[in-house]
Amino acid sequence: MCDAAKYAEVSQRENKNDTEGGTRDNKKPKDDKDDDDVICLKPKMTLVNGITVIVGSIIGSGIFVSPKGVLLGTGSVGMSIVVWVVCGIFSLIGAYCYAELGCMITKTGADYAYIMESFGPFVAFLRLWVECMIVRPCSQAIVALTFSFYVLRPMYPDCEPPDEAVRFLACLCICLLTFVNCWDVKWSTRVQDIFTYGKLLALATIILTGIVLLGFGQTQHFSFEGTESDITKIALSFYSGLFAYNGWNYLNFVIEELKDPHRNLPKAIFISCILVTVVYTLTIIAFHTTLSVQEVMGAEAVAVTFADRLYGVMAWIVPVFVAMSTFGGVNGILFTSSRLFYAGASFGQMPEVLSMIQIKHLTPAPAVMFMALLSLIYLCSSDIYALINYVGFATWLAIGLAVVCLPYLRWKMPNLPRPIKVNLVFPIVYILASIFITIVPMIADPVGTGFGVLIIATGIPVYLIFYLLEEA
Repeated sequence: MCDAAKYAEVSQRENKNDTEGGTRDNKKPKDDKDDDDVICLKPKMTLVNGITVIVGSIIGSGIFVSPKGVLLGTGSVGMSIVVWVVCGIFSLIGAYCYAELGCMITKTGADYAYIMESFGPFVAFLRLWVECMIVRPCSQAIVALTFSFYVLRPMYPDCEPPDEAVRFLACLCICLLTFVNCWDVKWSTRVQDIFTYGKLLALATIILTGIVLLGFGQTQHFSFEGTESDITKIALSFYSGLFAYNGWNYLNFVIEELKDPHRNLPKAIFISCILVTVVYTLTIIAFHTTLSVQEVMGAEAVAVTFADRLYGVMAWIVPVFVAMSTFGGVNGILFTSSRLFYAGASFGQMPEVLSMIQIKHLTPAPAVMFMALLSLIYLCSSDIYALINYVGFATWLAIGLAVVCLPYLRWKMPNLPRPIKVNLVFPIVYILASIFITIVPMIADPVGTGFGVLIIATGIPVYLIFYLLEEA
């Protein structure tokens, strides 16, 4: 293992030099041999790898279960389709803002690094604390449980799979992908590539079925009849939609491992977000060629109900496709989240061992294993879904705060090199929308929001006890 804290310091000095005069591209290229001798995360990911990381991270279990949550808040098929499209546009605007930030601050850690650069260590630590200790490992545990449930579903067609079997298979899934991510970055990106193509094939099958049914005139469910008039309920429906789109910012977490990030990051973001928005919208339309609002509301998993109605003896292929989708989702969360631990340790806000890199394979193995350990611990709990709901608004609050960094840094550091410069209209729109989707749940569910605030506040004594004492 090798401590990468010194490497982070060098990166910070280089960014400082960039602000005082030219860019890194104007500097004399380093000798290849010298680059090979440096023990750090190496840029091994191509544009295609970047696209599959984003698409693979976004498309997990969300599109197969979130249609019910969106309909619950909207009340009609027409309004639910509007919400799905708006969620895609909202994610694309956020990703566009992140493209400028990612090309400007090329450090592992994404919004954590941007908040650190803009608002200092305390605010950045609170973001790190909630994301690393609760949100990411809980999310990974939930997706792993979804994977194991759908793998076992064909074996138990008439009843629920045993809880012990579901959790055991989820443990095996996390442990297998932990080994892959510790062994080689290329292995983990190859897994991401394969399973991303698999989940796109699954959705393409559903979409093609929907197109055929539309050709036969199956349009009876497409209307705005029954649309919810309560704006707070419609606003809450965006949480289900945005949950399905969650992951569009994950490539920023591994930007140091992306080849030519100034060119490939924005391309990967735009291609991925547009692709996912189109695929999701067409998938929802396909579902409603067959299923009514009431049938979707009563479905445990919409895709499975859709398959049972149309595919007959071949209905088993959808659970298999969903399992493939969630397996790739677990890999994407583990791959990107471990880099967040690594970034926090490199900034001195997490144990130093997490900033170490495996010398032979050049992977942040301690960070990968720590992330996996936390996920396995959360698998033992029966309340992780409630915990994710409590801190769900905090995730969007933090992403909104990261977008605030964009206009702030324009004012604070106007000379910082910006390969991509976003029109300020976009971050302003995103920030206003983020305020809306974080304030409305406070009105609709003050108790749940209060628990979320309490969870965030637990990071304050940790920061004061450990970080400030170390500084003293």
